[in-house]
Amino acid sequence: MPIPGYDPEDIDEQLESRLDDGEIERKLTDSELEAYRDGDANLIDFLDEEEIEGILGR
Repeated sequence: MPIPGYDPEDIDEQLESRLDDGEIERKLTDSELEAYRDGDANLIDFLDEEEIEGILGR
């Protein structure tokens, strides 16, 4: 979910730096994980605003 006023690529990079592979796998469904790994989607496409803020510690 895009957050107004922020570059989605920057947010996605921050999320990836704070989550390990196991955490990413637990947060995404199988189809979401496949799309993420194939490069068809980013983490911000699947996580809601509350999850993103929690991961980023805001």
